[in-house]
Amino acid sequence: MRVPFVDLAAQHAEIADEVRSGLDAVFASTGFVGGPDVTAFEQEYAAYAGVDHCIGVANGTDALELALRAVGVSPGSEVILPANTFIASAEAVSRIGAVPVPVDVDEEHLLIDPVAVSEAITERTSAVIAVHLFGQLAPLDELAEICDEAGIPLVEDAAQSQGAHWRGRGQDGSARLSRIAATSFYPGKNLGAAGDAGAVTTADPELAARVRLLANHGSATRYVHDVIGMNSRLDSLQAVYLRAKLGRLDKWNDLRSRAAQRYSELLGDVPGIQCPSAIDPEAHVWHLYVVRVDDRDRVLQALGDAGVGAGIHYPTPVHLTGAYEHLGLGAGTAPIAEEAAGRILSLPMFPHLTEDMQARVAEVLIDAVTDGGSTR
Repeated sequence: MRVPFVDLAAQHAEIADEVRSGLDAVFASTGFVGGPDVTAFEQEYAAYAGVDHCIGVANGTDALELALRAVGVSPGSEVILPANTFIASAEAVSRIGAVPVPVDVDEEHLLIDPVAVSEAITERTSAVIAVHLFGQLAPLDELAEICDEAGIPLVEDAAQSQGAHWRGRGQDGSARLSRIAATSFYPGKNLGAAGDAGAVTTADPELAARVRLLANHGSATRYVHDVIGMNSRLDSLQAVYLRAKLGRLDKWNDLRSRAAQRYSELLGDVPGIQCPSAIDPEAHVWHLYVVRVDDRDRVLQALGDAGVGAGIHYPTPVHLTGAYEHLGLGAGTAPIAEEAAGRILSLPMFPHLTEDMQARVAEVLIDAVTDGGSTR
């Protein structure tokens, strides 16, 4: 049995008829930029996130840059973020001309460490990015308290956590303890588009207006440009696709949670495999199921040889990438993130993952870990 890392075709099969009808309407009206589907999706996603405003944009990296610019991050200032994140979190900072400051993560969940954040704040700090990783919310309450005391904004990178704020966190969640949140709808996300797409959510009408201004060439009125902006818009075709998926997101997140529980039952007692844990099981939407093993690269190869898709999120902490060598932060800057980078392994995780598929993944993984790589 071959097991893919992700199965987008199964998701599409559920929504194909609805999407086809919506796309036919868009092509008939030729309303490709803006239009009723974009407006409807923004309203629906804002309601889903429990905030007043959603601004659809071209991708998740743009969304984070726009959120940072909206709260006042400027060239030369510093933005604190976790070392264990996709490089886009740092790129959004760099594109503004600000300086990313990677800090370490906690040992158990690999989320940004509030103590490390507090120690990294300087007079130049203009924001902190709370990256919600693998489907689990960062410790927003602690981070919000630190940021409030320092007088700096907290910005959420919610690219891996669509729906997490509905799970047992009460008032906490996207753009509630923070001022603003950015998310990505890259196809493999819990809520994925049919290409690149993203959004910014906030409860603050002034921030929402500024994001819209910046995303539309700095213009609120046609040919009147108040600031230097950018061109980052959610197109109608992606909005149609996202609207169809949004109505199924809670169900699909529940299926992810059940799959994570099955993985933990299959692998939790196996020596040599460290399964992930949830701060609050009801608040985790399991974008990824990330175990830790020794000799990870050999284990990854064994999985691939047996037809089991797997990944690494992420193999190199931000400060050790070639792109950020100029920061001068060598090994030892974030020891927990650095150690984890050599052991983390992402197993197949998607809503339509079957029990038989998971049994096969567990069989191959256990063989690779306990028998030095022999697989059946």
